[in-house]
Amino acid sequence: MAEIEIIDLTPGNISDYGVCGYKDIEKNEGLKNKIAWFKKYYKKGLRIKAVISQEGECQGTIEYLPGKYAHRPVDADRYMFIQCVFSGYQKEFKGKGYGSRLIDECLKDARIGRFQGVAVVTRKGPFMVHNSIFLKKGFRIVEAMDPDFELLALKFEEGAEDPKFRKIAVNEEEYGKGLTILRSAQCPYSVKNVNAILETARGKMKIRAELIDLKDAISVQNVPCGFGTFCIIYDGEVISHHPISRTRFENLMKNRFPDECPPKDSTPRSGRRSG
Repeated sequence: MAEIEIIDLTPGNISDYGVCGYKDIEKNEGLKNKIAWFKKYYKKGLRIKAVISQEGECQGTIEYLPGKYAHRPVDADRYMFIQCVFSGYQKEFKGKGYGSRLIDECLKDARIGRFQGVAVVTRKGPFMVHNSIFLKKGFRIVEAMDPDFELLALKFEEGAEDPKFRKIAVNEEEYGKGLTILRSAQCPYSVKNVNAILETARGKMKIRAELIDLKDAISVQNVPCGFGTFCIIYDGEVISHHPISRTRFENLMKNRFPDECPPKDSTPRSGRRSG
């Protein structure tokens, strides 16, 4: 076997390799939910390619699917859409070009599938890949979204319409008062720390807090956050665009209310949706 091998994860073998650095499905609820999500969308064209070392360990992955089912707030129906890409869980596998090779796998599948191109959301901040690896491949930035998200595309057809951010505003009726956490099983990190944050919000801070599990691509595409699969909203404002710890949440709230922490109880909200 070569230094690494790139394989297709399937509903039949994904539990053997895990994903996103997680492997023990019995101990990790986020991984369990992710695998169930993968099996659902695999039928719709979702693919995960994995970098496997000589020891059989997963050292990187790329995840992509038809843009119609993208779990980001985008309109990219005729594009293949990259959800995430990462390589080098261990230091010796970093900087070896494996991420570039994974992107090439996606480009090849997108051409075979006769898509107009490939699109991806990147960001300058934490929790998502930077745009540099894609720009080197010929992608270009087609749109930006606050605070630091960028939508990139590589077109196979020059005249193809650009993909677009949906840029959904926070709905005051849905998210006007109190705390709302939105999450999708697409991201296995979206489970960790959520219960602790809800416990702190409800118990220590005495504020109304609600968790909404987003059940499908349409729900995720209508989230007012560039990450899509996770978002924390407080009093009508996005305060976190990606999963965070309870400590980070408490610090965010202290910064918002330096003279009043925990903040006063929030009034009830109406018009809730179930995802």
